[in-house]
Amino acid sequence: MNHLLLVAKQFKPESNVLDIQEYGNGNVNDTFLVTLDSPQEKYFVLQRINTHVFRRPDLVMLNMRTFTEHVHARLKREPNSGRRWEVPHIFPAQDGNSHFIDAGGSFWRAISFIPASRSFEQVQSIEHAREVGHALGRFQSLISDLAVDKLHDTLEGFHIAPRYLRHYDEVLACNGSMPNTPEVDYCLRFVKERRSLVPVLEDAKGQNRLRLRPIHGDPKVNNIMIDEATGQAVSIVDLDTVKPGLVHYDIGDCLRSCCNPLGEETDDFDAVHFETDLCQAILQGYLPLAQDFLDGDDYAYLYDAMRLIAFELGLRFFTDYLEGNVYFKAKHREHNLTRAIVQFKLAASIERQEVTIRAIIDNLR
Repeated sequence: MNHLLLVAKQFKPESNVLDIQEYGNGNVNDTFLVTLDSPQEKYFVLQRINTHVFRRPDLVMLNMRTFTEHVHARLKREPNSGRRWEVPHIFPAQDGNSHFIDAGGSFWRAISFIPASRSFEQVQSIEHAREVGHALGRFQSLISDLAVDKLHDTLEGFHIAPRYLRHYDEVLACNGSMPNTPEVDYCLRFVKERRSLVPVLEDAKGQNRLRLRPIHGDPKVNNIMIDEATGQAVSIVDLDTVKPGLVHYDIGDCLRSCCNPLGEETDDFDAVHFETDLCQAILQGYLPLAQDFLDGDDYAYLYDAMRLIAFELGLRFFTDYLEGNVYFKAKHREHNLTRAIVQFKLAASIERQEVTIRAIIDNLR
């Protein structure tokens, strides 16, 4: 606690720190909510960036600054929509930098807290689902005119499914003591049967059917902030993964996250399913805003994105389990194996409902 206090004071030396508590359920960074004795700014978010994942955290901060400056300028130019929309801002450290490196080499940053709002681990209702879709559409619309060459690729290979598959094959080839269990066997068979589907988005990008744009990179339901009074979406947080990519990574991940009512941490595998009513509601919120920057090919690959991103995350969880849980935080040895099965079951549910999902997309275009 004393060390956290010293780090927090690097960003707010003029304020008394009343409390520091762990915040959120992120799998990568360590996040804390700092409470201040200040009527102007009662809270801020303090984060220790995982530099094993983000090898160039300085570029993460440059991306975040480029993003926030662009969006603030866009919001000033646009007419008032009558809806609140918040963009987190960066607190400088005492030396003027956007971060602080402690004596142990840990990389810290502080960002503003979105007041009078909260996030949820699962979608709460159809109305909540529409707001999640609206939030992603608003976010992508605000950065649709940000040139991708202004953003650094801080996670090379992120969401490039063929690379994850190659890494999986390498891990599999080196793993001589794989547990012989029904769960492991299920995952092995699931990946084997779907290998041909893995390059669908990258092939489309290579054929110039899909193009790089600025993306959020991780628009899960728990990164969507909801106004406590109105129930409307007011922000998307966790901006570490803002980078060039395909918008399909974002909408695919959003739908994967939101349309699984049981969430990522369930062990009731047989009950895992993709809820098409939630999918329709999210797209009802998303597509009216996204129509300004989506074209025909973009719509054509929306279903593929939903299926692929669920499969991809399952593949990443399973690979991490085989490697000994070196990437995702795990509470026990089989935690990432359990997570992998959930995502594979979700991908299978998406496949079974392909006709319904494609009809939803066509009807909302």
